[in-house]
Amino acid sequence: MTTTDSRPSPGGPSDQPGPVVRTTAGAVRGRQEEGLAVFRGIPFAAPPVGEARFQAPRPAETWDGIRDAYAFGPPPPQDLGLMGGPGLIDVPQGDDWLTVNVWTPDPDPAAHRPVMVWIHGGAYKLGHSGSPGYDARRIAADGDVVVVSLNYRLGMEGFAFIEGAPANRALLDQVAALEWVRDNIESFGGDPDQVTVFGESAGAGSIAALLSMPRATGLFRRAIAQSVPGTFFSDALARDIGTALAAELGLRPTVADLSTIAPRKLTSAGETLGPKMPQHIDRWGQAAPTVTPFSPVVDGEVLPTSPWQALRSGSAKDVELLVGHNRDEYRLFIAMAGQLGQITDERAASALRLFAPGSDGEQAYRAAFPEASPSELYERVQTDWLFSMPSLHLAEAQRAGGGRAHVCELTWPAPGNGGALGACHALDIPLLFGTYGADLGLLLFAGTEPSAEALSLSSRFRASWTSFARTGDPGWPAYDDERRLVQVLDAEPEVRAYPEEASRRLWEGYDFRPLPLLG
Repeated sequence: MTTTDSRPSPGGPSDQPGPVVRTTAGAVRGRQEEGLAVFRGIPFAAPPVGEARFQAPRPAETWDGIRDAYAFGPPPPQDLGLMGGPGLIDVPQGDDWLTVNVWTPDPDPAAHRPVMVWIHGGAYKLGHSGSPGYDARRIAADGDVVVVSLNYRLGMEGFAFIEGAPANRALLDQVAALEWVRDNIESFGGDPDQVTVFGESAGAGSIAALLSMPRATGLFRRAIAQSVPGTFFSDALARDIGTALAAELGLRPTVADLSTIAPRKLTSAGETLGPKMPQHIDRWGQAAPTVTPFSPVVDGEVLPTSPWQALRSGSAKDVELLVGHNRDEYRLFIAMAGQLGQITDERAASALRLFAPGSDGEQAYRAAFPEASPSELYERVQTDWLFSMPSLHLAEAQRAGGGRAHVCELTWPAPGNGGALGACHALDIPLLFGTYGADLGLLLFAGTEPSAEALSLSSRFRASWTSFARTGDPGWPAYDDERRLVQVLDAEPEVRAYPEEASRRLWEGYDFRPLPLLG
C-alpha cells in the first residue's frame, strides 16, 4: 500500500482515542462525531495494482495492531471533469482505492440496526465515496441506521473492455464490498440480514446490475435505485469502444499493453475519446451522444442479461425494490452545456429520431406533446430514454417477475438559477443527504441556505428511505399495473397515479436491451 493516512499505527495499538472495532482483516479505530461513530478508509480488497491490476478484486491484506480509520481512502483514477472536480480537493493519494466508510449510531454487535450501503454515481467514470456531498451522518442519525459507502474502480480500470481481464470489474468490486458488509457489519452495530443498497445515476445502474448478477444473490435484502440509466453495453459494443479507447494511446485493448500505462495516466483515453464519440454514431448509435465510453457490459458471465430481462425472469423477486426518478432529469446536462433555451427544432428532431421508440417515434412525441417547444421536446425525449423510462420499466419488470416495487418521482424544482433547472438530475442527492452546499448542491441550491420547504422535503426523503430500509415500506403503496400509484415528492408531497402518463404510453412495451454495435 502506498497510502499514509490510513496505515496501521506502527509498533502496535494506536494511542489515539476513539471507538475500536475488529474486522476480519484487523482492528480499526474510528472517531466520535456528533453522536456517531465514524470509520473511514477501511480496505475491503487489496489495492488493484501490479499483478492484481485489471483482475477481480482480491482479499484485503491483514494487519496487526489497530489501524486508524480517520481518513477517506484515495479516490480511484478518474476523469477530472466538471462534475468530479469539487469532490477531489485535498484527498489522500495512493493505490488503496477499494475502501469502505461506516457511520453508525453505536458499534455494538447486539444493536442489529438496518444497514444502508451507498453506491455513488458519476457516469461510471468519476466520483468517490469521500465526496462531501455523500456525508451520510444525517441519514445515520435521523434514521437510526448504519450507513456504509464504498469506492469502486471507474472508467478504464473498472468498466472498459480489456482482453485478458474480466468484464465489469467495478461490479465485482461492489460485490466484494457487500461481502465485506456481510462479514463485518455486525461488529459495527448493523444487521447483515437487513442490508439495503441505495444509489443514484451510475450508482443506480450498478444496483440494477447487482439485482441481475448471480454473484450478488443474498448480499442485500432491499434496493433503492434513483435515476436508473438505461445504457448497458452489449459485448460487441464494449469491445469496439474498448478498442477505440486503447487506440487513443496507440495501444491494443489488452492487459499486456494497457498495464504499461500508469493508472492515473490511463484515464486520458476516456478523456480524449469522450468528446469524439458523436463522430461514431454510425457504429455506436445511441451510446455515441452520451460521451460516456463506459457502462456495465452484458457479457454473459458476470452480467448474464440486461437488468430488465433478468428482473422479468424473477432474478430479484425476493428483493424489495424502490425506484425513483426526477421530472426534468436531462435539464441538468443542457444547463451544464450552456444551452438552456437554445435548442433548435433541427436538434430536437435529430434527438427524437435517435432516442424515441418505434419507427415513428418523432411524430408520436410531437403528437403526445403538441404544445412543447423544441427545447422541451429535446429534453423530454432524453429524460425519458436515459432515466425516467428505464427506472419505471425496472419497477414494472420487478412486478412481472413476481416481486414488489415502490415508485416515486421528484417534481420539486431546484432553487438555483432562479428555478430554471427544475427537478433536474442529481437534485435528490443533496435532498437525501442534506448536503446543500457541497458538490452539485452548490449549483442546485446556488450556495444559499435551504428554505423551510427544502428542509421539510429533505427530512421526508430520509424518513422514507430509512423506513424502507427498516421495514420495506417507504410510506406509500407498491406500484401496480392498474392504479399505478407513485409518491410525488414536491413542496406538498402526494400519492397519485404516475404523472408522466404520456411518456409511459409512448414507451409501453419497449425493451431496454443492451446497446448494440451497428453496421
